[in-house]
Amino acid sequence: MHTTALVLFSGGQDSTTCLAHALSRYQRVETMGFDYGQRHRVELQARLKVLEEIRQQFPDWAHKLDQDHVLDLAVLGTVSETSLTRDTAFKMEASGLPNTFVPGRNLLFLTLAAAVAYRRGLEVIVTGVCETDFSGYPDCRDDTMKAMQLALSLGMDKRFLIETPLMWIDKADTWRMAQDLGGQALVDVIVEHTHTCYLGDREHRHAWGYGCGTCPACELRQRGYEKFTAA
Repeated sequence: MHTTALVLFSGGQDSTTCLAHALSRYQRVETMGFDYGQRHRVELQARLKVLEEIRQQFPDWAHKLDQDHVLDLAVLGTVSETSLTRDTAFKMEASGLPNTFVPGRNLLFLTLAAAVAYRRGLEVIVTGVCETDFSGYPDCRDDTMKAMQLALSLGMDKRFLIETPLMWIDKADTWRMAQDLGGQALVDVIVEHTHTCYLGDREHRHAWGYGCGTCPACELRQRGYEKFTAA
């Protein structure tokens, strides 16, 4: 039976829900974030606020929440030419993928997470990737996660489990999962303190949280919230 986990935690809606999932299941949970030159670097501040709120508002989880790790991955921003790492408009590419796709990002994240998990004695790596609302990103697919789990376990000679609680649900169900795990208090934390907007907008407040309201991430979050609250 697994008792420890490392959550890939960006400070957004999905990773916060995954963190709640891990805290409800495991005895010791650590978090990991990445600074890769993303335009929405405000998420690095948002994630610290979310961790603070969880520690204050959820005493049953607070004692399980252990170290937070942030890695500098500036090289990822250097080698990628995407609208998340460059000041360019969001659009679809000839490949059929949106230019928000950062090639290799999740593969690199998982590899480094496994290295930290190896050192810290953590058995499960939790990530918020999803095939239902994934914009076609190939590194969010279930097959990719299974392949990474096998490769990392073989390459480090340690059996890792990559857990993807959101893989088969949409954004409305993600809101619902948060409510089931932490009640209205967790939904409120997600609305007020998590960050999703690709443009890093923390000025405009909507019913579903802060953001520009027009980028792909905001539109997806808004649609999910409206479906969740209409149910």
